[in-house]
Amino acid sequence: MSHRNARTTYLGRLLIIERFRAGWAKADIAIAMGVSRKCVHKWIDRFESEGQTGLLDRSARPLTTPTRTPASVEAKIVALRGRRRLGPDAIGAELGVPARTVSRVLARHGIPPLRACDPMTGELIRTSKTTAVRYERARPGELVHMDVKKLGRIPDGGGWRAYGRIDVPDPKRRSGNGFDYVHSLVDDHSRLAYSEILPDEKGPSCAGFLRRAADYFRAHGITSIERVMTDNAFAYRWSIRDVCAELGARQVFIKPHCPWQNGKVERLNRTLQTEWAYRQVFTTNTDRTAALAPWLEHYNTRRRHSALGGLPPISRLQPMS
Repeated sequence: MSHRNARTTYLGRLLIIERFRAGWAKADIAIAMGVSRKCVHKWIDRFESEGQTGLLDRSARPLTTPTRTPASVEAKIVALRGRRRLGPDAIGAELGVPARTVSRVLARHGIPPLRACDPMTGELIRTSKTTAVRYERARPGELVHMDVKKLGRIPDGGGWRAYGRIDVPDPKRRSGNGFDYVHSLVDDHSRLAYSEILPDEKGPSCAGFLRRAADYFRAHGITSIERVMTDNAFAYRWSIRDVCAELGARQVFIKPHCPWQNGKVERLNRTLQTEWAYRQVFTTNTDRTAALAPWLEHYNTRRRHSALGGLPPISRLQPMS
């Protein structure tokens, strides 16, 4: 495609041909058009060999690309994305391919980025609002993010994910079995995470969770917490004040109806769903609960984190002596 300042657009090339056929010398045409004689020669030769079609713009794409990613590798990238819904960093590390190459392959195959897809089904959806300015605190414990995610309990024998929504054997499994409340705390700098499954999200539960989470952080090298960021829920605004005072931490509240301001723990909630709660089919609620602690250990010590350059959260913390 011709750029806006090009001297030889399609109409300009037609003018070259018209002047040549009118008897103009090629050198005079070049002077009048402000182009080189070589350029005039090229378009006249194309017109004589291909007719008026030869004056149209051509793709700048090369006829051959010897360094293009092999089709077999592209197939592996696409298959891995479809099967496990991983991002370019994780796919690249697993296949030994640069993350940028993975991104180009996915775009070439028309596969949208993960941020534009439903985390459960992988189907394309409208993307949610994102924070305009990304930030990261300079040291561990300077700011932690706290939130609760509600998950439906699994009846014994499995729920609709095990049987499908149509083939659920009885109405009890179809209607649900109450809820679990997954409380989580994430360190802004290191992304170290701690989660517990509790029976509710009331004040005493939130306060007890924050104490235990602080103990977990302390055991992993975060000796003090300076700020605790939460939404404006009643339990957070009033019930954890004493715990924050014990920790010497100041409470920070996000703007109402702006959950993206607490985005690091919101992102953890999504990761918890896709990689722990819904990654496999659990037949009992006890099995899913028991799988949380091993998954957290994997998340904190081995799982790649794109915001940390492909390293796990523990890489940013000093080992305890």
